[in-house]
Amino acid sequence: MTDWPEIYETDCALPPGRPLDDLVAELAAALGDPDPAVRDGHPYAVLETWIARGVIDRDRRLALGDLMAARLTDPRVQARTFAPLVLTMIVGRGDLRPAWVEAFTAWYRSETDLRGHDAALGWLHAVAHGADLLAALGRRPEVDPEPLLALAAERLVTPTDHLFAQREDDRLAKALAFVLTRADLTAERSTAWLSPVGAALAAREGGPLPFWVSNTVRTLRALYVVADVGVSARRGEPRTPLTHAEAVKSRLAEVSDQVFPYLP
Repeated sequence: MTDWPEIYETDCALPPGRPLDDLVAELAAALGDPDPAVRDGHPYAVLETWIARGVIDRDRRLALGDLMAARLTDPRVQARTFAPLVLTMIVGRGDLRPAWVEAFTAWYRSETDLRGHDAALGWLHAVAHGADLLAALGRRPEVDPEPLLALAAERLVTPTDHLFAQREDDRLAKALAFVLTRADLTAERSTAWLSPVGAALAAREGGPLPFWVSNTVRTLRALYVVADVGVSARRGEPRTPLTHAEAVKSRLAEVSDQVFPYLP
């Protein structure tokens, strides 16, 4: 068994005498491990570093991406929900297959286990991890941004018994903001995805708000803030404005007003 903490402490240097294919296979297995200390620990950090530095070359990255796309249908929830994080690393490095977008779309709209954290499995975060991949795909010029926006809308209005409690709303809002920085979006295309959201909110029945309504409105509020100030990948970096920020904010206010009647 590879000593991943030791590799991490040596600036993620390749261990001598170990075939890279074996190491990548071990890392891929670790990213589906039920032990959160394995899945979300040193193997994750090493894999991210090796992909970013090109230690894992393009052919191996593509093969790993294919494996992660297939893992989106894995019966193990932790394997499904960590696969998007690996795909985000790979897409961010510049590699992409259309089949990955298709697999992600099918998984993100249908995943039912939306728990942010589990006492035994640790972080699961399907909505947040999927949002990270949605953002990475949305910044790729060869990926049409409009279906990604529609996918996020579908994810929001799908009924669920899970209330976003681990900043899933913030992560999804930030992902939407990144997609909405695309220069090829018109004002109409930047806001069309909000029409089905508005229709779903308008059709809700009275009484206590369903979880999906709370999740949706909180995500829209977070997006309004980001649309107002711009979005950045990391704290302290320059913010990028949304391409049609004023149109987006205006439509967000209209849609939110159906549930949040305290706007002026």
